[in-house]
Amino acid sequence: MDKDRKLDHINLALQSQTPGVTADQRFWYEPALSAHPSSLSIEVSFLGKKMGVPMWVSSMTGGTQMARTINHNLARACKEFGMGMGLGSCRKLLEDNVHFEDFNLRPILGDDLPLFANLGIAQVEYLLRDHKFHLADQLIDKLNTDGLIVHINPMQEWMQPEGDLFTEDPLTTLKKVLDRAKYPVIVKEVGQGFGPESLRQLLKLPLAAIDFGAFGGTNFSRVEILRRDALEREKYEPLVRIGHTAEDMLTVVNNLVSSGASISCQQLIISGGIQNYLDGFYLTSQSLLPAIYAQASAFLKHSQGDYEPLQKFVAGQIEGFKMARAFLKVRK
Repeated sequence: MDKDRKLDHINLALQSQTPGVTADQRFWYEPALSAHPSSLSIEVSFLGKKMGVPMWVSSMTGGTQMARTINHNLARACKEFGMGMGLGSCRKLLEDNVHFEDFNLRPILGDDLPLFANLGIAQVEYLLRDHKFHLADQLIDKLNTDGLIVHINPMQEWMQPEGDLFTEDPLTTLKKVLDRAKYPVIVKEVGQGFGPESLRQLLKLPLAAIDFGAFGGTNFSRVEILRRDALEREKYEPLVRIGHTAEDMLTVVNNLVSSGASISCQQLIISGGIQNYLDGFYLTSQSLLPAIYAQASAFLKHSQGDYEPLQKFVAGQIEGFKMARAFLKVRK
């Protein structure tokens, strides 16, 4: 009732003061220029498929009962809201099909949305060395994915007690993959991002997309050192603090595009430290290449039990993104 709303205003007014609260300086707020975005379309095209929203569920997990719950919830959300998805490392499926149902998400997702399998660069290098790259091809067929994500993670592998070491640089391995693969290949980092020269070299390759995996979000190198004893953690901690934020990486990419540098890869997935829809809106709006944005930990937080918390979270993120699209302009 209106009188209840007015009473709420009186009771809450003193709690709603903003002195001392810093305004978000990334945006101009333009309240006079748009209607409420109830029917605003935010569809995007990604590698030949239409997504309902410019949001991507980053590669996370597989191989445990909890992982199956998480992945199935995430795939259900992707189907409902039109998001794309990258699977967690599918290495286990190269060995056997024990955990197949953890990753078998195409029946949930449907055929119209992008879904990508995922292998580490070390596993890919070994498959090529041992003349077994056909196993990666079979993985794509088995999971009915649109292509393969290859994650480049030298820090993580070095710090992981069971880690696999590279015997050649990842660029050389990627070029071999691209010569063989008859499906799109995406490259991502796992929490520390790519420096300027790595980005320059990756952009020259005919990759379907680069997924930033930037510094500022979940850092899998840190995950690995937390599994070690105190002395080992102390030894590796300085390396974990090395990295590049998504904003830093986007600046590098935009500078390369503006300079006319040789670029074959034409799509970005901006990930790493994306806390909410405002971060995603800001960074995708700034990109000179077509870009969507990705989150991992935020989705993970809401996907470990019943579906409804995840459903509400994603709906809220989409509502916020639409409001940003309608009423905010990025400051130049």
